[in-house]
Amino acid sequence: MANFFEKLKNGLTKTRENITGKMNEVLGLAMTIDEDLFEELEEVLITSDVGYETSMELIERLRKKIRLQKVTEVDKVRDVLKEVISEFMEDEEKNFEVKKPTILLIIGVNGVGKTTSIGKLAFKYKNEGKKVILAAADTFRAAAIDQLEVWAKRAEVDIVRHQEGSDPAAVVYDALEAFKARNADVLLCDTAGRLHNKKNLMNELEKIRRVIDREFGDANIYSLLVLDGTSGQNAVIQAKEFQKVAQLDGIILTKLDGTAKGGVVLSIKESLKIPVVYIGVGEAIEDLQDFDAKAFADALI
Repeated sequence: MANFFEKLKNGLTKTRENITGKMNEVLGLAMTIDEDLFEELEEVLITSDVGYETSMELIERLRKKIRLQKVTEVDKVRDVLKEVISEFMEDEEKNFEVKKPTILLIIGVNGVGKTTSIGKLAFKYKNEGKKVILAAADTFRAAAIDQLEVWAKRAEVDIVRHQEGSDPAAVVYDALEAFKARNADVLLCDTAGRLHNKKNLMNELEKIRRVIDREFGDANIYSLLVLDGTSGQNAVIQAKEFQKVAQLDGIILTKLDGTAKGGVVLSIKESLKIPVVYIGVGEAIEDLQDFDAKAFADALI
């Protein structure tokens, strides 16, 4: 975990400099904890891709906590804000546990790192001693199947695939048959990421879900949405669109390393009321990890 915390800390450097630089300035000039200070801190958060409503909510919680803890020194405000952020990110109950048998539908627009995230999850679960199968059900994007096959080889897990342009639900059906026959622990299903045609996407996801419910309804079935951390508030808009077409159980946030927009993690959580379950802070196969709210708060502020 220490190694991952260092990666998280390094990955959030630009975001931290963005937030902390402005925050140090505000706290350095403040003589007392008053309404002016709260308003300036709120502005720091709003201009750091945390979003307007989320920033207001965090500062309101900060006000209450400072009152409750009877904090009077300005230099203690930063630590209280860390606590607030950590508690805020843990608010949503994580109804998410990868135990045998688990089926994960991985959703997201093209380009956010969806297929890469599946490869990294496969590697993570395999290392935990789980038997993993991949279903290449993104059959419309050129090379998506081949890309997933490369990840299957890297993670040393099985893959079920059809030809490009095949029916995604048929791929998932065959993958479920293999999943049962091989007594595997986790099935990771790649899905198409075409948000511009929501009706088709919704029909496709519903069809896949019907097949899973019919063939293996008593499995633990989750839908995880992959979002690109570098896209800032656009990630929130994307997530809201996907929420209209799919019931989401959690967020995988990728590409947080090297972006100044890491504050969007807070905005996503506030807007969607869905927990962030995995976070990506690097290119390496082991750089997708369980989301830890306290480590995130410590690395952010």
